[in-house]
Amino acid sequence: MQGYGVREVERLLRLSRSTLRALIRAGFVTPARGPRRARQFSFQDLIVLRTAQALAGASLPARRITRSLKQLRRRLPPEMPLSGLAIAAEGDRVVVKEGRGRWQADSGQYLLGFEGDPAAGALRVVERKPGAQEWFERGAALEGKDPAGATRAYEQAIAAAPKLASAYQNLGSLLHGQGELARAERVYRSGIRACGAQAPLLYNLGVLLEDRERKREALEAYRAALRADPELADCHYNLALLLDGLKRPKEAIRHLARYRKLVGRKE
Repeated sequence: MQGYGVREVERLLRLSRSTLRALIRAGFVTPARGPRRARQFSFQDLIVLRTAQALAGASLPARRITRSLKQLRRRLPPEMPLSGLAIAAEGDRVVVKEGRGRWQADSGQYLLGFEGDPAAGALRVVERKPGAQEWFERGAALEGKDPAGATRAYEQAIAAAPKLASAYQNLGSLLHGQGELARAERVYRSGIRACGAQAPLLYNLGVLLEDRERKREALEAYRAALRADPELADCHYNLALLLDGLKRPKEAIRHLARYRKLVGRKE
């Protein structure tokens, strides 16, 4: 098995001697002893060291890092797999991708990709942020158990793709459900400015404006939603109720009839 000396590790991972010693003292790796008791690091050690440095930089608790890395090290291959290796730290778990395989090992908030062949003296660590769709899917998965994490994930999705209408929609709905009406309104309006007249955003904005007792503005939002999508049944229903409350029965009846026709078509 290929062994790596202290100088090679420092060069390959761009670690200072003091940082390397600190990571060894913390118990992240236990290098073997070679000739003249010189420390010898394995390929597994290199990955664990680099991952430990990155996790520590993310301000995760030392105990969690140590426990997670022990789990990670037990499952690492002894050599660089031909398919490559990527370690994705997502939320409270780390997912290791080896070729098409995927397994959990750790926790964090970034993705580290290991490229190259250490035996040839080339190990490159590439940090890649999740894309907009990954952030969006993470937000959707977290909504039921971690609303704050879901909020951050949707915000990251919007930052990565400012025209991702579904991220504005989900984020606004999440905030609305938590009672953060002013913040939800800002999200919807930002989404409409960025994405144009998207019916779901306009409809959700109308619902929110009704909850804020701004009925005239809600009326305009519903009408704009129907201009974008005339077959949005729920919008016809809400608009009918709103018009009835505003003492405009003829318009209310028209939208209620349209709602019933659309719902009947789907049934």
